[in-house]
Amino acid sequence: MLKWALIFFLISIVAGIFGFTNIAAGARTIARVLFFLALLVAVVFLVILFMAGGWW
Repeated sequence: MLKWALIFFLISIVAGIFGFTNIAAGARTIARVLFFLALLVAVVFLVILFMAGGWW
């Protein structure tokens, strides 16, 4: 999922360079949503790992 966030981030950078503001805004929004979703999933898995005692 983080891969998709990076892809959409790069798309928004390229679109911003070429001046397509609507495309850049859309891709930036999608990238932000995917980034926070990936961050949430990572935190949930980290909590599960600590609760299961698998860290040690």
